[in-house]
Amino acid sequence: MAREFQRGHKAKISDLTAGTDLYVGVQITGPGLTFDISCFGLDANEQLSDDRYFIFFNQPKSPEESIQQLGAQSGDTESFRVTLDRIPANIHRLSFTATIDGAGQMSQVGPGYIRIVAGGEEVVRYAFTGSEFTTERAVMLGDFYLKDVWRFAAVGQGFDGGLDALLKNFGGEVAEEQPAAQPQAAAPSFAPPPQAAQPAPSFGAPTAPPAPAPAPAPAPAQGFAPPPQPAAQQPAPQMYAAPTVAAPMAPPQSGPVSPTPPSPYGQPPQQPQFGQVPGQMPGQVPGQAQPPGGYGQPAPYGQPQGMPPGVPQGVPQGVPQGGAGLKAALQPYREAATGQRWTPQNQQLMRVELGMGGTPILAHQGSMVMYQGKVDFSHKGAGFTGRIVGNATGQEMQLMRCSGRGQVFLAENGANLHPIELQGDGICVSAENVLAFDESLQYEVRRIEGHGIPGGALFTMQFQGTGTVVVKTHGIPVVLPVTPTTFADANAVVAWSSASQVILSSQVRLRRNAYPGHSGETVNLQFRGAPGNFIVVQPYEV
Repeated sequence: MAREFQRGHKAKISDLTAGTDLYVGVQITGPGLTFDISCFGLDANEQLSDDRYFIFFNQPKSPEESIQQLGAQSGDTESFRVTLDRIPANIHRLSFTATIDGAGQMSQVGPGYIRIVAGGEEVVRYAFTGSEFTTERAVMLGDFYLKDVWRFAAVGQGFDGGLDALLKNFGGEVAEEQPAAQPQAAAPSFAPPPQAAQPAPSFGAPTAPPAPAPAPAPAPAQGFAPPPQPAAQQPAPQMYAAPTVAAPMAPPQSGPVSPTPPSPYGQPPQQPQFGQVPGQMPGQVPGQAQPPGGYGQPAPYGQPQGMPPGVPQGVPQGVPQGGAGLKAALQPYREAATGQRWTPQNQQLMRVELGMGGTPILAHQGSMVMYQGKVDFSHKGAGFTGRIVGNATGQEMQLMRCSGRGQVFLAENGANLHPIELQGDGICVSAENVLAFDESLQYEVRRIEGHGIPGGALFTMQFQGTGTVVVKTHGIPVVLPVTPTTFADANAVVAWSSASQVILSSQVRLRRNAYPGHSGETVNLQFRGAPGNFIVVQPYEV
């Protein structure tokens, strides 16, 4: 039985099916609308660095044929074959998108879906309607992404601009196709003979585009076949000068900036975890300076690389990007909607998508600065025992529950915010450094062997489970690996891996302390643990 996904749902492919030869079907329609449905093969930086992995009507398959566009069949507007175990190592994400060719908006589309079929059985379906969108002309439907194993995410995120704008967003360039060039050798204006219409093809069909003459149906590979339903006639390719890819696909390092509206300042595509690589910030190469766009991240999602340091974003430098006027000046600060549950809008503002998975969040009381949609805010009490423990340990959190469907924006006193995704592991954070977290996470007060961190005395909060916790810092922190000689100032340490051992280290000597003018660094916290443990220290002493 197929699993019904909502926007933001994620799952390992291995939890959905044991197969790796998958059929991806997309159904999207609208009155008077024509759609281009494509697949972008992106690298680890969410960029289309190899144009051969942009799969669309003019390029229906990748070089090794791990991604193939099959056309309309089995009730699907477009379909693809994805063979996960053949995808090259440099491809980390497959993003399936639909864009409107010509005039129209995504709010006009009817009920549609993206689904995955394995072995002839539908295993997952994400359904959407036009009511979820407004004036967008493109939508990112779903992603296959590699995070230790291949996973699937229902994205359902609208995007301003058409196919060329979406291509530029992923770091590509477009050039107008020659009008006389035809994507297929066969004459697209002729319909195939009646006997050519067959049930949804099983894998193992010829890899070349089908000729008008009928071809016998070969045996299926790995039992692949979409649900047995008569196939709709293959539509003729679009007869217009469509944009095509112009190599190289690397993001521009200099020259004019793409007119595509960039995402808000400092927006990364995805926030890695603390401690992912001990000794460096997530996404930062050792010895490399922090990029100005955000906390240890590549250029903001939808914004070209190569912005010179010190150039304010959104401030006109002669002529503003995209032209002059109020709209051009405000474009760099538009809301960033990536389809993720937690999305940093900039270093001090966090956007939370409620309704993803139906799980509410818990946030510090009064941290909401704006919200959209039908969102309910209620008091989250700690109970009698919880209040006693919180008062006794200094780890009491004044929380509110945010539930419903919509977007909530959180901030507090201009502090830097960092979403940390937990996947069964744990992290220790002082209550005063926690802004918000998923209600699904387990949290408790934990005693440490030392003076602790400010306001925590001998205690801290420990978060465990699967979900995200947002940590506040003063300034951009540094992540260090835990070694036998790792010490941190108790007033500067923010968080550490829950498997680390924390003990008090004192350098106080009675004789030295009897004289004025000592260093002031007499009490520190020493961290011990196996390789892979980490600590997070901010450039600020509370």
